Amino acid sequence: MATLHYFLDPFCGWCYGAAPLIKAARQHLPMVLHAGGMMMGAQRQPVTPALRDFVLLHDDRIAALTGQPFSAAYRDGLLQDPHAVFDSEPPTTALLAADSLGGRGLDLLAQLQCAHFVEGRRIADPEVLREQAMQIGLPEADFVHAWQAQSGDPTLSHVAASRQQLARAGGRGFPTLVLEQEGQWQRIELSPFMGKGDAWSAWLEERFPLPAGEPGLLCDADQCLPR
Repeated sequence: MATLHYFLDPFCGWCYGAAPLIKAARQHLPMVLHAGGMMMGAQRQPVTPALRDFVLLHDDRIAALTGQPFSAAYRDGLLQDPHAVFDSEPPTTALLAADSLGGRGLDLLAQLQCAHFVEGRRIADPEVLREQAMQIGLPEADFVHAWQAQSGDPTLSHVAASRQQLARAGGRGFPTLVLEQEGQWQRIELSPFMGKGDAWSAWLEERFPLPAGEPGLLCDADQCLPR
């Protein structure tokens, strides 16, 4: 059985750009998330004019290539908020907590990407993370318990292991997809498919066809629709 390993970060704009491709891929193959802690520890940053300019430069490229929306609430709200902090550790803990509750980590990732890039929410705030977990249907008490279990050392250990696995797979950043099949790991280049959902769906269907009768997904630049 083939498995896709997805190396990501909740604050990664290019991961958000790839979100429609990830959504489609999940229809064809099981996927394992590996959060790499892009903005943790010494890389944790408050929102400053310098960070805003750096982020927007990349966001403009991502939007042009993929069609993914970056809203005014994000660009002119969150990125102008001097009290906001980009810290990957709390949302990574939340992803691990959701993943421990029936494998909902990637569902929460999609929710957090929308909260961050579209709604302009502070996804490093525990209260926001709790709200977003409830938005995808996770019981509050279960999520809080799972959050506590994944906080601290479990999150740090996951990030360290993710970085080691990413290096072994020859990946250098996020997003990175690696196909595991018959004990072999092979990186899948996502860049040629950015903003090309039809080509990505065709690539997936050729190699990992859906069972007859499965509805599947058809992706365009910014969304996946039933086909």
